[in-house]
Amino acid sequence: MKLRFPLYAKILLWFFLNLILLAAVFLALLRAQFHSGFDWLLAAGAGQRIQAVGDVITSELGDRRRTEWTDVLKRFNDAYQLQFFLFNNDGTQIAGETIQLPPPVQARLPAQRGPVMRPRPPDNTVNNPTLEDRPDRPPPAVTGPPGENPKFVVRTLQPTRYWVLMRLAVQDPGMPRPMPATLVVLSSTLSAGGLFFDFRPWLAVGFGVMVLSALLWLPLVRSLTRSIGQMTQATRQIAEGRFDGRVNEQRRDELGSLGQSINRLAARLSGFVVGQKRFLGDIAHELCAPIARIQMALGILEQRADDKNKAYVEDLREEVQHMSSLVNELLSFSKASLGAATTKLTAVRLRDVAAEAIRRESTADVQVQLEIPDDSLALAEPELLVRALANLLRNAIRYAGSAGPITLSARRENNEIWLTVADCGPGVPEAELARIFDPFYRLDVSRDATTGGVGLGLAIVKTCVESCRGTVSCCNRQPSGLEMTIKLLSPAAMSGSET
Repeated sequence: MKLRFPLYAKILLWFFLNLILLAAVFLALLRAQFHSGFDWLLAAGAGQRIQAVGDVITSELGDRRRTEWTDVLKRFNDAYQLQFFLFNNDGTQIAGETIQLPPPVQARLPAQRGPVMRPRPPDNTVNNPTLEDRPDRPPPAVTGPPGENPKFVVRTLQPTRYWVLMRLAVQDPGMPRPMPATLVVLSSTLSAGGLFFDFRPWLAVGFGVMVLSALLWLPLVRSLTRSIGQMTQATRQIAEGRFDGRVNEQRRDELGSLGQSINRLAARLSGFVVGQKRFLGDIAHELCAPIARIQMALGILEQRADDKNKAYVEDLREEVQHMSSLVNELLSFSKASLGAATTKLTAVRLRDVAAEAIRRESTADVQVQLEIPDDSLALAEPELLVRALANLLRNAIRYAGSAGPITLSARRENNEIWLTVADCGPGVPEAELARIFDPFYRLDVSRDATTGGVGLGLAIVKTCVESCRGTVSCCNRQPSGLEMTIKLLSPAAMSGSET
């Protein structure tokens, strides 16, 4: 059996694949931005946060002696979980833990680059490699907006580190004028605890996009799957011979048109089937009178025939009797089919119904076991249910009566009563199980009226059970035998639905 993949899951999978594709495009653009340089990280919020930290550090350094500057930077190290260093523009370290700056970072110090103060866009072309490709060529200086100190971002590899350099003017208490310096901030991650790059707004935006997309998609997906589910249920009922189910036609799209077509199909098929059954019943009813006259004539002929012709008359009587049985079966089938819509259901005591069916069909040489509790009740029309059970018993006795006991049992499954007729016979080939309830179907086409009936017994069972708003099914038992199951509603289920 192939694994089913519901349409609901397919649409949701396609939705998430769409989100993944958008995320991949975003990451590709982000990587392209990284390759063109990292100074864009200092735009807007990140630049302002670093500027604020730099202003606070500049203020505190101006209030301390130069010998205390390293302790000040250490406090900021602990507060931000980063490393802060202070360098002269000639590359000598002023404060902070001792460190040797990598060449790409040293190239960003002002004394290493020359007095270029106007901003220039980064060089992105293939013929002009970036700083990581040519550390011997220092990039142009970048200045911030008025009132802000110039800032730069450098990434170094093996291991990956992110460096932010910001020009400062630090007031040394022992000097008359502020000293130009560069504050270097080192982080092992791009976010730097939210100081360089804060991922939370991006995550919030991504989550918001996903939630908004889900809110927009889910009503559409739910509407589609609900309509398709209704159509699936309706077509399943049509396949089972129940044409009263209808599909909602209010949709103004292709599914609405399909629903209208299904409803028209159900109505047309219902008309054809009902007309066929009524026609069949009318023919059977009309045949009753001539068959009765033939039987009467045969009785007179049998009295007047001599011994030589009595054998022929007896053969003719058997054929007429077979024809009469067939007509009676057709009448029963037609009445049960046409009366389904007007059948009045009542609470039936299953043990009494099963006992009546056993009384009609059992013989002395067949063992039938009745295993139905006295308090088992089901909604049905008593005579139709007796007829269905009697036909099932007749089949079991005919084909499996000598193989072992035949058991009639009942049990409750949720709001249903399962009435079972089980035998120990040879069973039915699995490929034929779905067809044995079809009218005029016989398992062995070579069977005649005495060995296989006319093929209407199980069709009448199905019609009677469906008239009682139930279903009938069959399955093979292990190691041998056939089990017929009639499923009927319990009175409690009907009362619960009415309330």
